Amino acid sequence: MRELTAENAELKRAIVAGDRAAVRRQRDLGKHLARERLAMLLDEDSFTELEIHRRHQSQGPKLDERRPFTDGVIIGSGTIEGRRVFVYAQDFTVFGGSLGAAHAAKIQKVLDLATKTGSPIIGLVDSGGARIQEGVQALDGYGGIFRRQVAASGMIPQISVVLGPSAGGAAYSPALADFTFMVRDTARLYLTGPDVVEAVSGERVSHEELGGATVHGERSGVATVVHADEGDCLADVRYLVSLLPSNNMEPAPVTAVRGASRDMRPRLAEIVPAEPNRPYDMKAVIGELVDDGEFFEVHEDWARNVVCALARVDGEVVGVVGNQPMVLAGVLDRRAAQKAARFVRFCDAFGIPLVTLVDVPGFLPGTEQEHEGVIRHGAQLLYAYCEATVPRIQVVLRKAYGGAYIVMDSRSVGSDLSLAWPTNQIAVMGAEAAVNVLYAKEKPAGDPDRARLLAEDYAERFLHSRYAAERGLVDDIIDPATTRASIARGLVMLRGKREPRPRRKHGNIPL
Repeated sequence: MRELTAENAELKRAIVAGDRAAVRRQRDLGKHLARERLAMLLDEDSFTELEIHRRHQSQGPKLDERRPFTDGVIIGSGTIEGRRVFVYAQDFTVFGGSLGAAHAAKIQKVLDLATKTGSPIIGLVDSGGARIQEGVQALDGYGGIFRRQVAASGMIPQISVVLGPSAGGAAYSPALADFTFMVRDTARLYLTGPDVVEAVSGERVSHEELGGATVHGERSGVATVVHADEGDCLADVRYLVSLLPSNNMEPAPVTAVRGASRDMRPRLAEIVPAEPNRPYDMKAVIGELVDDGEFFEVHEDWARNVVCALARVDGEVVGVVGNQPMVLAGVLDRRAAQKAARFVRFCDAFGIPLVTLVDVPGFLPGTEQEHEGVIRHGAQLLYAYCEATVPRIQVVLRKAYGGAYIVMDSRSVGSDLSLAWPTNQIAVMGAEAAVNVLYAKEKPAGDPDRARLLAEDYAERFLHSRYAAERGLVDDIIDPATTRASIARGLVMLRGKREPRPRRKHGNIPL
């Protein structure tokens, strides 16, 4: 941080933090100060602060006598592993980090600079919400921030790190970001607080139960990543940035080639059982396919029946989507479809190739799923893949049944390269279910031996591993041990892919 030898004592205090009582409260909550967080996030001595002298110009109770420098938000630019990023960090020790006109103008400025320079924007959120004394000016300030976030969407990566409260309209900023990090026990994210909920509905609920990190990480899906403490959280943000392109016109950072095109992984055949109904951990498969076994998983605790992760294959960043047989047998449901669709759209927006690992028995049946819109959410995933123009590789490990096969980046929706293991079964449904439909009048279930023979005959005719390949829907049937090598070669083959689209303002995704 630069020295300010000629500035007055008030300005120097602003650089440190707010008043002592407010600093003590932050410490008691186990929270770091805004400048400490920036030091943890950015490369050493890389931060250049902007508009440190700005103060609010409003009148009102508790405002007239206090016009602190920074107005409760620190903005500027720094580097992460040498790459330029723009940041803002709300300072809860100044007006509780509340947002007024000056505060909003600073965030808007840094969003504009990030967009103009094609750099990621990272917001460290710790705010009591709109500054009540500034009334509609605060609401107008939020609107200006949201408009800029939407304009920058798909152009620069947007990362929101919730390290304290973010209530009311402020909650929309993390929701608009590409990635939202939250810290357990201290992060809060909701539109209406517990007091309002109780006044309106009579329901008593704590801040944590209403909008804590666990809620948004496991139930709502608002939180992309949840951490136990600020240090681990900010370190993970740095790791994420290392995987992302600076903007949609630049490629993601590439590391050294690892010889993946010749890398055999015999353990894959041990991880995945040949029997189609036996579970296994798709994350273990991903670990075998990517460089150093490392990947950045998004929404780890939400919609766990599908895995979405960023990783590298032979030094190149890829997005991986895979069904998770360990959870609900890997079926797709409305949440899984929505989770995967958003991830696919992010990867496509920023030119990140997609690798889809398929082992899916279908969509989850039931009235709850149908009534909650599984058709609409499934259509979102279908839309996302159909719209994607990045290189796309599909690998069918075992079963791929019905509409779920189609939406998991099948050849019919535009997959560039479709590979399958010898254990693949691509069909409308499994053998037993097919027999029950085809021979419904004969009631085969009443004769187990006949039902078994019919199922075996159906499987031999329609579920054998070559069925899809013989019809041109699979490019190659590969030895599981060669999967990493085949993906690496496929990525090289598809590098430079161009897929023009018809002119239109935008499509109408079934949200």
